[in-house]
Amino acid sequence: MSTSTIASSDSSTLDRVVVLLVDDQAMIGEAVRRICATQPNIEYHFCADSTQAVEMATRIAPTVILQDLVMPGIDGLDLVLHYRQCEATKLVPLIVLSSKEEAATKAEAFARGANDYLVKLPDPIEILARIRYHSRGYRALLERNAAFRQLENELDQAGEYVQSLLPPPFLAADVTVRGDFIPSAQLGGDFFGWRELSPEHLAIFLIDVCGHGVGPALLSVSVSNSLHAGGFSTEELLAPGRVMTRLNAAFPMSQHRGMYFTGWYGVLHRPTRTMTWAGAGHPPVMVARANGDFLELDSLGAPVGIVEGFEYEDSTVQLQTGDRLFLYSDGIVEIELPDGTVWCHSDFQRFARSDALRARDPLARMLEFTRGMQGRTQYADDVSLVEITLP
Repeated sequence: MSTSTIASSDSSTLDRVVVLLVDDQAMIGEAVRRICATQPNIEYHFCADSTQAVEMATRIAPTVILQDLVMPGIDGLDLVLHYRQCEATKLVPLIVLSSKEEAATKAEAFARGANDYLVKLPDPIEILARIRYHSRGYRALLERNAAFRQLENELDQAGEYVQSLLPPPFLAADVTVRGDFIPSAQLGGDFFGWRELSPEHLAIFLIDVCGHGVGPALLSVSVSNSLHAGGFSTEELLAPGRVMTRLNAAFPMSQHRGMYFTGWYGVLHRPTRTMTWAGAGHPPVMVARANGDFLELDSLGAPVGIVEGFEYEDSTVQLQTGDRLFLYSDGIVEIELPDGTVWCHSDFQRFARSDALRARDPLARMLEFTRGMQGRTQYADDVSLVEITLP
């Protein structure tokens, strides 16, 4: 095996080309070397030993491989498979070189993972054009992959930040509240929380901003901050309908890049166990009673930000000892199953009533079941679950 190299004088990442020719004929190697030598930014390598081809490709990181088909040691078609099975070369463009224009051989080369097929030796202008075409595409692919990895890392950090803002469980003799948040791969706009408005009143809320990414996540944090950091008076926070009406006025979708959100906001009067709530297009809160009955606290208002001037109204329910309320986002409802069908809200409600809400730990049971049902731990959308228990 011999190797000759022509240094690149072009600083452009996309224009830099690293060619590896794998061919047992030194004459072909020299011919391709001379073709590449006419270009200032092509780095050329030659490998005459097929058994060393994958190792050499791993070491020099070519942007394109020219692979002869008929070679001693390892057949060229088998080498194509080896490249595709190797982590370092699985994406590198492969141009197969053959002495014949055979349809069956060409089809087999493409089936095994080749990107192109040339009858050797082609005109220098053509081979250089194909080398540059495939090399630039590969460089662009690497840059896109690196950008996606960076984005995924930033989304992971954003998800961790959102989780750090979620409240710890609220534990009292007369009421307990706890939640669970699982960010999706793309990060969405779920957020929940609770706040003592007075010794007698506990506010609980969950919002779900449409879409995925950092934008919806930041909007959800902004809404949460307005509920926590003095954006409302205590008198206003005691009236769920007024809270939703003010949020609708403060966050119109026309001023937030078309984003809107669903939400549920409730205030529990702890001495009388009276829950007053207002909903904005959100899934209803499910109430499991100690006697086995179920209630739903419907969310009748329009999603926040869509209808200008919408007035939200309060609803009230008398809760009982032993009641457990289950508040959730639609990420736990709209689940795509392995067969391509979607688990819908009615399916979720049947399961919740027959199984999850009767479990000792409804949140854990819901996550266990839905993850098993979809065949993976990652959800397509953020999942927020909140359980309110009246001992």
